[in-house]
Amino acid sequence: MGPGSPRREDDRRSRRRRGRLGRPRRRGLGAPRVSEALFRLAHLDLAPDRLGEWLRRWGADGTLRRIEAGALGSRGRGASVVGVSNEARRRELARLGIDFVTLPVPDHERLGRLGVAPTGPWWLFLRGTVPEGPAVAVVGTRTCTAYGRTLARAYGRALAEAGWTVVSGLARGIDAAAHRGVVEAGGRGIAVVGCGLDVPYPRANVGLARDLVAAGGAVVSEYPPGTRPHPGRFPARNRILVELADAVVVVETGVRGGSMLTVAHALDLGVPVFAVPGDVDRSTSRGCNLLLRDGAHPVLDPDDLVAELSVLPLADR
Repeated sequence: MGPGSPRREDDRRSRRRRGRLGRPRRRGLGAPRVSEALFRLAHLDLAPDRLGEWLRRWGADGTLRRIEAGALGSRGRGASVVGVSNEARRRELARLGIDFVTLPVPDHERLGRLGVAPTGPWWLFLRGTVPEGPAVAVVGTRTCTAYGRTLARAYGRALAEAGWTVVSGLARGIDAAAHRGVVEAGGRGIAVVGCGLDVPYPRANVGLARDLVAAGGAVVSEYPPGTRPHPGRFPARNRILVELADAVVVVETGVRGGSMLTVAHALDLGVPVFAVPGDVDRSTSRGCNLLLRDGAHPVLDPDDLVAELSVLPLADR
């Protein structure tokens, strides 16, 4: 097997994960960034890492001036900042029932954690109310098995009944099942999406999003109304999902894809990672089994998860 083989690459990823899984660490809060320029920047299609670099260098006002002047060249291409006023955008948000918040929000337990990383987010568009109190992200593959779907629903229900806010991505498969468990339990959830909040994606889960908001939860995005889903937007979505949570639970996943990217971000932030063991012969369980091998907290059933979460030093984050 050659040096660039998938097996070797999996082994390298595993070595990087070992010793890092499940260890919380404290994070500080930054100062709020509130400006008309930031609101305008929120409506542009700019990569988070690129925008983060510009904001650190020039601030929101300086970044916007350079984009308007074309001083950033091709790096600012596609950013149309002319012709629509902030006031018109606010009226449109009000019409759509969407709020806009700049981050971090220091007096909010969940939103106070966002906006301090080098790649943001620096704002959120939201419908509903972002609950305070402890939160757990439940993630997994879109192409889940009936086993994974049943477990995700059960975990979502048990967490909600125990008073936890459940965070997930509103995608098909594991995400949707976890959200449905929350709704069935009458609990509170947060759906983090990779498109504009007015875009019905995935269409099958539009009603589920409404149910989450009606139950006292929220649907949030860093993308403005009208933004269409694109594969490149979902890794950025996943970092928000992690930063809203005190722990991450991976129900079912292969070795590639969004769930493993979510785990990588959790490790970077010191967020504890839990994984559900699965059939060793099934590709959709291989990611979870590798995480368990590398030190993730194992969870065997919903009651086990709630018990494990109750003893984690989550307040240290």
